[in-house]
Amino acid sequence: MWSLKKEKGVPVYVSIIELILSYIKKGDLLPGERLPSERKLATYFQVNRSTVVHALDELVALGWIIRKQGSGTIVNEGKWGISTTPRTDWRRYLEQNAFAKVNPYTEQIESMIKQVDNDALDLYTGELPLDLIPSFSFPPLTWKHFLEEEQQDDLGYFPLRQSISRETEKEYGFSLLPESLLITSGAQQALFLILQVLLQSGDSVAIEDPSFLYALPIFQAAGIRLYGVKMNQEGICLESLEKMIRQHRIKMVMVNPSFQNPTGRTMSMARRKGLIKLCQKYQIPILEDDVFAKLNFVSSDQIQPLKKLDPENVLYIGSLSKILGSTTKIGWLSAPTSVNQQLAEARKMMDFSLSIFPQLLANLALTDNDFSNKISHLKKNVEQRGNTVFEVLNQMDEWDVRMPQGGFYIWARWKKGNLRQKDWAVFLQEGLLVAPSFFFSEKQDSIRINFTRVDHENLPIFKAKLVAVTKKIAFGSSTL
Repeated sequence: MWSLKKEKGVPVYVSIIELILSYIKKGDLLPGERLPSERKLATYFQVNRSTVVHALDELVALGWIIRKQGSGTIVNEGKWGISTTPRTDWRRYLEQNAFAKVNPYTEQIESMIKQVDNDALDLYTGELPLDLIPSFSFPPLTWKHFLEEEQQDDLGYFPLRQSISRETEKEYGFSLLPESLLITSGAQQALFLILQVLLQSGDSVAIEDPSFLYALPIFQAAGIRLYGVKMNQEGICLESLEKMIRQHRIKMVMVNPSFQNPTGRTMSMARRKGLIKLCQKYQIPILEDDVFAKLNFVSSDQIQPLKKLDPENVLYIGSLSKILGSTTKIGWLSAPTSVNQQLAEARKMMDFSLSIFPQLLANLALTDNDFSNKISHLKKNVEQRGNTVFEVLNQMDEWDVRMPQGGFYIWARWKKGNLRQKDWAVFLQEGLLVAPSFFFSEKQDSIRINFTRVDHENLPIFKAKLVAVTKKIAFGSSTL
């Protein structure tokens, strides 16, 4: 009777639950009947006793069995009569939920961020601190003003699209026509729509390794296979990418060529042209994530978007969230008109309506007479903080680090190889909250620091915590 059939891909404790439930429902186990002891069940099933205990705990929680001290585990008599009622196994559905699978290390970091009474330094959060976000004065607006706004169609608020078009022309010297722009609720909505409309489950996508895309659950939820392509200081390695294209029938290449998240690297112009040429050869579209475009520390002439080099083959994602704050939730996608129309139609069918409120405020910011000066001031402050953090890291022999040309991330590599689990725990113990490299890759030797969150006041705290972490990790390595 107690023979367990183990199915591939199904946790053993779930198989035990289903087996016992089937015996109860068929009447092989009667109300009030005692189950074998945990030890005996573990022997019958050839599993650890803890696995049996886990399964029995779940059955107790569901009300199918009862544990009585001195009497063992018995079938709940109160369940008799409803035992044959079909029950949906919600647990199995939830186990397939890609959005629920949060890394334990992430949970610990986010828990510490929420605790206002600790001395942790948050260099993990991917946002500007409030003191750096530019402030804009808006004219008095009434609720009726929003209701009467009629210049929004399926692609978004037309004046905002015009403003984005003008800004791109001024910054890079090429035009993104308003008709080619789809306003989205942040860059991730643009990415989500692309996954839903242009790709299908089972398709293969090439990304940089490491890449922030690796950490997004939307790919797993959509059934998209991600293949990481190694990088060097010039950007994604084209030989490796071409090999990947041939081996895995890559359908799209997704890159973050300027101030890449998490490494901060900027793809060279030669590499950009080579990437364009390679993807044209195989007729593969490129998705360019350029959300840090406004935070460049070098001339825009040195950082030409892939979209400018190949307007027809490149899908271009931009955003204001990195400079106006994440609550702004304004992004855009520049794509061929036919593509944007399909994406807009899909969004409408999914009822992902786009609020006029943030679009109108974003347009007011972009058309502010002082917008350019405020962005210049922001870039100056961000670069200054970046240089300060870089100097701290660069003076330490244990870390390999380069100053980025824009954005707000610095990538520091531990020179002595991979960091172990207990090493990562040291960061939490010292309250230095950074993003570990295993969030973005299989590598375990680097950290991502949001240097914009290190101001003059907490700079000494950052130094002290980094020195303490470095000494503890180095000491632990030397004792092996």
